[in-house]
Amino acid sequence: MYDYLVVGAGLFGAVFAHEAKKRGKKVLVIDKRDHIAGNIYCEKVEDINVHKYGAHIFHTNDKAVWDYINQFAEFNNYINSPVAVYKDELYNLPFNMNTFSRLWNIKTPAEAKKIIADQIADLNLTEPKNLEEQALSLVGRDVYEKLIKGYTEKQWGRSCTELPAFIIKRLPLRFTFDNNYFNARYQGIPIGGYTPIIEKMLDGIEVLTSTDYFEWIKTNSDKVNKTVFTGQIDQFFDYKLGVLEYRSVRFETEVLDTDNFQGNAVVNYTERSVPYTRIIEHKHFEFGTQPKTVISKEYSSEWKPGIEPYYPVNNEKNNKLYEEYKKLADETPNVIFGGRLGHYKYYDMDKVIDVALAAVKEEFGEN
Repeated sequence: MYDYLVVGAGLFGAVFAHEAKKRGKKVLVIDKRDHIAGNIYCEKVEDINVHKYGAHIFHTNDKAVWDYINQFAEFNNYINSPVAVYKDELYNLPFNMNTFSRLWNIKTPAEAKKIIADQIADLNLTEPKNLEEQALSLVGRDVYEKLIKGYTEKQWGRSCTELPAFIIKRLPLRFTFDNNYFNARYQGIPIGGYTPIIEKMLDGIEVLTSTDYFEWIKTNSDKVNKTVFTGQIDQFFDYKLGVLEYRSVRFETEVLDTDNFQGNAVVNYTERSVPYTRIIEHKHFEFGTQPKTVISKEYSSEWKPGIEPYYPVNNEKNNKLYEEYKKLADETPNVIFGGRLGHYKYYDMDKVIDVALAAVKEEFGEN
């Protein structure tokens, strides 16, 4: 008998399993993939830790979460400072004085603010009806056309005029020469990658990979007291209220016979005609000096059953459907739903840890 079956060996599941074991509970973790660590899984290629499911940069302002994750790894001092390529032009992200200086050949914050304010005023957009109008009303024409429009259309697979305005509530403009994307107090990459973190969390816990929950439970339901489910909430209920929508990502990863391909870990391609959204050069996350390099091109795509869901499409229709599934979840005894798919919400890693620890406290009646 298991006190807890944890479905999914990603960050939420691993934190819950680790904490349950600490409290003397017998736990089984299963995952449909052939490895642990979910989307933060790192695979060693040419002695480089490759972020198999896209770039994961740990950042948080929550000291409790930072202290918690540091039990399991030592972090380096990597600061995320992406670069954007538009045609033959190169820009710093996030939008800051380096960006504006490159765009308009200016030097001062006052000059940048005036150009942006003038562009916004010329557009005369009082009530933005779609994402394009919303973005234009926030940053003006130049920043939108070169750095937002094409990238956003690739991410969502549709024109910005077809996307709702609420997707972009704000676009941070920094009038300092600061390329630190997250601007978080604590930031870095675990030395040796993320997989060892999950290995340490799951130390001493029984784990079955390449195991589908829906098949496994058919013959093993009598072995489980409670289930922690981190898969798709709509799939758990056999999609009976309808299918929640996601965006997915396809990765093309290749080894290159050079020690340095692009000089930065993250380079975004903001032109619509370039099919991929960005290129990740994995060695730069850990300041690697290996003779070869590994890059991954990321292609955004529509999700359909059978491929990996990444980003919930949190528009009004889907959020309403999720609320109906949540009601079912709340009425389902002995099942705890969690994580990005279980909560139908995009989470950064620090928030995953935070909500997992909150679930642990609620489950075990702790303040």
